Amino acid sequence: MRGRRTAAIIFLALAGGAVILLATGIGAASVSPGEVLRVFGEALGFLEPGSSSTSYTIIWKIRLPRVLLGFLIGASLAAAGAAFQGLLQNPLADPYTLGVSSGAALGAMLGILFLPGSGFSWQLAVPLCGFLGALLALFIVYQLGRVGGRLPVTTVLLAGVVVSSFFSALISLTMILAGQQLRSVFFWIAGGLGMRGWKYVLPVLPYFGAGLLVLLYFSRDLNLILLGEEAALSMGVEVERVKRAVLVTASLVTAGAVSVSGMIGFVGLIVPHALRILVGPDHRFLLPFSALGGGIFLVLADTFARTVMAPVEIPVGVITAFVGAPFFLLLLRRHREKYRF
Repeated sequence: MRGRRTAAIIFLALAGGAVILLATGIGAASVSPGEVLRVFGEALGFLEPGSSSTSYTIIWKIRLPRVLLGFLIGASLAAAGAAFQGLLQNPLADPYTLGVSSGAALGAMLGILFLPGSGFSWQLAVPLCGFLGALLALFIVYQLGRVGGRLPVTTVLLAGVVVSSFFSALISLTMILAGQQLRSVFFWIAGGLGMRGWKYVLPVLPYFGAGLLVLLYFSRDLNLILLGEEAALSMGVEVERVKRAVLVTASLVTAGAVSVSGMIGFVGLIVPHALRILVGPDHRFLLPFSALGGGIFLVLADTFARTVMAPVEIPVGVITAFVGAPFFLLLLRRHREKYRF
């Protein structure tokens, strides 16, 4: 297993760098990888200016921030999904199916529409609004899904569907009331990374970075919870405290991503499940591997979304839904006997 993990981290690291490099060069105006690297070197001060101003603008000011933002959002959603799946011991759990993404989207949308200003402090405040919405959705799911002090898989998923539908209805109502801002809100809620510059990258970093560190701190506890709550308690794990900490942290990471990108579904479902097969269930490795894999997956999906029908751009949430929905049905079919579906 150690050799497989080493090979996986080398492969994912190389794949991540290659995907970022190629995605930055692909578009309506294609740029060679060599030119992309030259612009990187010039922008970072390693090379003397020599590229055209057009290439510099396209690569450094338009495409690179979008690619990096897509990587961060994919990493956030995948890490949160891995945490939810491990905590609930449920391969079908992710921010989207649990209703957390819908709650975060509603909170962030209300922040976008009603908070005054547009500066850096506003960009930090909107994810906090999303976080409050995510916590509210998670609280409702927790209360609806709890049976006799436990969280059965079936009731949690059903509660997630109910809460997600309810919050989606509130989102639709808010969009109707948005008036002149309806068009921009619609494309945001559909899940997209268009028109996102550097100012959108920086606010996501603290939510993802701090959240991943907290989740890694509880990774050993998550491993013990996989053995069963009673076994974890006998080994000294404060299960309820770990549950609250992980649920809140994963919701915060989700809110930071959703507040910038809108609702992008199934990233937190597909990637952790695939990486668990590759590197095993140990959360010390699964969480960072899922983050890296989620970043790569979303960058690829976004590159496809903006090029397949160019110059028309498809919201990346549509692409991930096309991939994720059949995958979700496959998991349901595989686990229907265990979960009595």
